[in-house]
Amino acid sequence: MLKNDLLEQWDRENFFHPSTHLAQHARGDTPTRVIKTAKGCHITDRDGNRSLDAFAGLYCVNAGYGRSEIADAIAAQAHELAYYHAYVGHGTEASITLSKMILDRAPKGMSKVYFGQSGSDANETNVKLIWYYNNILNRPEKKKIISRWRGYHGSGLMTGSLTGLETFHRKFDLPLPYVIHTDAPYYYRRENDDMSPEQFTDHLVAELEALIEREGADNIAAFIGEPVLGTGGIVPPPPGYWPAIQKVLDKNDILLVADEVVTGFGRLGTMFGSEHYGMRPDLITIAKGLTSAYAPLSGSIVGDKMWKVLEHGTDENGPIGHGWTYSAHPIGAAAGVANLKLIDDLNLIGNVKEVGAYLNEQMHAAVGDHPHVGEVRGEGMLCAVELVENKGGRISFDPSRKVGPAISAEMAKQGVIARAMPQGDIIGYAPPFCLTREEADTVVSTTVGALKTVLGG
Repeated sequence: MLKNDLLEQWDRENFFHPSTHLAQHARGDTPTRVIKTAKGCHITDRDGNRSLDAFAGLYCVNAGYGRSEIADAIAAQAHELAYYHAYVGHGTEASITLSKMILDRAPKGMSKVYFGQSGSDANETNVKLIWYYNNILNRPEKKKIISRWRGYHGSGLMTGSLTGLETFHRKFDLPLPYVIHTDAPYYYRRENDDMSPEQFTDHLVAELEALIEREGADNIAAFIGEPVLGTGGIVPPPPGYWPAIQKVLDKNDILLVADEVVTGFGRLGTMFGSEHYGMRPDLITIAKGLTSAYAPLSGSIVGDKMWKVLEHGTDENGPIGHGWTYSAHPIGAAAGVANLKLIDDLNLIGNVKEVGAYLNEQMHAAVGDHPHVGEVRGEGMLCAVELVENKGGRISFDPSRKVGPAISAEMAKQGVIARAMPQGDIIGYAPPFCLTREEADTVVSTTVGALKTVLGG
């Protein structure tokens, strides 16, 4: 295949890559990989190397690559109307239609959708709306947001503060004030070995209640959480966790923000993770699966209770002072409409239930007894393998060994893309919803091979 030999040079000289070791990349110590084409669950680079993408980009290409239905909708919208803003009552057929489609699928009690571009800006919007809400209710002191360690909610200023991962704070002067963190619902990493999952839930609830007592419920506006921890390790909550947390929030008049950037639109085998776990959110954050990443689009779904107060606030103060130039961008909205229709037409959520369960079962059977696999866990089309030096004591490898990155690099050599998750040696899987059983078998067998090459056994 013809290769443009200047492209790698231009990349290193001009392109600032996110979440990258900048110095190593600039020196050429890490590879540049230029992705050229993609279809279904596979991507192909400009050198002709084909890989099974077992992470759907960044948990986002849910419908799979190469869907002409979505691409054609984008092209048609661009030809008809490439852009118009959504300020002061303006809309497009695509943005209005998509709003209805989202609310038709959302949990009960949701009222309106505000559109942005990414999960990060959607959570920035959520924080502003929460503060506005409490100011309108004449509760200016009720502003703090509780997040969880290992949670991921973006990499902006407030959203990076909400994120509970150290790499997103280090040297950025984060977290900012108004953000406080509580323990993650991460049963495998519990301090007390003797705790049952139910006792661990009780412990987490007690920790949250103690935090609220220390900070004062009158100072706390909201609690934000992913139904399943994503970037923090792909960690489903222990039994009864969300109903118990919801009870504490209700008691203290604290809003719940369900960050469904990863779980929204089918990844757990239900349209939303909130319904999967019995959550009753006041705000829902959506992004990735909204368009299957065919175009940038995010949203904040606002619940009835909040919406009534926001309306009242504009009666008192005039138009709400919040907006993005690209809010409800018609091309992104057209992609969203086509994507949600495709998910329904192809019964992709049904495939998530079937093949997602198969992937988790097969992964557990294949590597669960490996001497360096501490846990295999997952839900729907999410799966994770946590690696440890000592299985019995749940003792982690020395971080300097970079075992997780070594496993994912070896898998990449064998043609399967998995993700080495931060803050631990955890291999994450989040394939497109169209994954077949045969492709799931490939993911599992490649994991087995990579473990043997890097760790033996």
